Amino acid sequence: MNSKPTLFFGEILLRLGAPAPQVLLQSPQLEVHVGGAEANVAVGLASLGHQTSVISAVPDNVLGRSAVTAIRARGVDCRHIQFKPGRMGLYFLSPGASLRAPEIIYDRVGSSFALCTPDDFDWDTLLAGVGRLHLSGITPALGPVSADVTLAAARAARRLGIPISFDGNYRALLWERWDSNPQEILHELFGLADILFGNHRDISLVLGRTLSGDGPQRRRAAGEAAFVAFPNLTLIASTSRHVENADCHRIAARVDTPTEEFQTDEVQVPGIVDRIGAGDAFAAGVLHSVLLGEKITHMAKNGLALTCLKHSLPGDASLFTAADLAAFDADNLDVRR
Repeated sequence: MNSKPTLFFGEILLRLGAPAPQVLLQSPQLEVHVGGAEANVAVGLASLGHQTSVISAVPDNVLGRSAVTAIRARGVDCRHIQFKPGRMGLYFLSPGASLRAPEIIYDRVGSSFALCTPDDFDWDTLLAGVGRLHLSGITPALGPVSADVTLAAARAARRLGIPISFDGNYRALLWERWDSNPQEILHELFGLADILFGNHRDISLVLGRTLSGDGPQRRRAAGEAAFVAFPNLTLIASTSRHVENADCHRIAARVDTPTEEFQTDEVQVPGIVDRIGAGDAFAAGVLHSVLLGEKITHMAKNGLALTCLKHSLPGDASLFTAADLAAFDADNLDVRR
């Protein structure tokens, strides 16, 4: 395993969800899970045996403290999480079922994390001894100050020679809340990263041109366009998802480098328990192979396996171990003895 920790910067959220398969407020009960895109990847990677650390901010109350305790219990270093004024960021989930799609309502304005400024983070100190920085497009979408903080983190990592993985995670509703220019901000972040988790839609948005994702050849063309536009990029990882209904999806995974490409066959994922965080599980699976120095075939297969497994687990984060990953076989699901 890599001796240097991977550092994750982003907001920690509480998810309040209706008990499946109910819709929100159908009954006077809500299930609570700790989430957040970057924290989810940190937990997933820690479960696979890697060192991970989270930088964030939460309120100094029972909600914030409980969220930190939950992440720390999964093996994530939480020493850099600050307790600050503000509130806990929330989101509400109405789970999907059959032909009813899941629905998310965000409630994160004025959260402790969203109120952070660039002065709250000494990046040279925070990045000391770090092997990789992981960011996502959700953080800069929270507002102009959050965008400045994210860019400051990425610029500092690049200056210090620390590689950056960036998950596009485009959230239109968040960007549209303020006078934003997502293309300009994401363009710089793409350019600072060496690993991109994103597909043709993310690349199209940032490059300002239409790139199709229909078929492996067109996905390759989108990847090649990104490699030309962003010379620092060395790897692009993505999934392809076909939704048959809320309970059954078909998923394939793909990894591209400037000189290589590999796409898995589709795997059918029936009986979905919880699809939230599946993309974060994919990122954890790919980074697991990156940290082990494995080939792109392993990266794609491990990313696919972990995202498929995540669909079977309630909550936002993948809790599967390296042994679970090695034992994954979509064609043989009998009891392991």
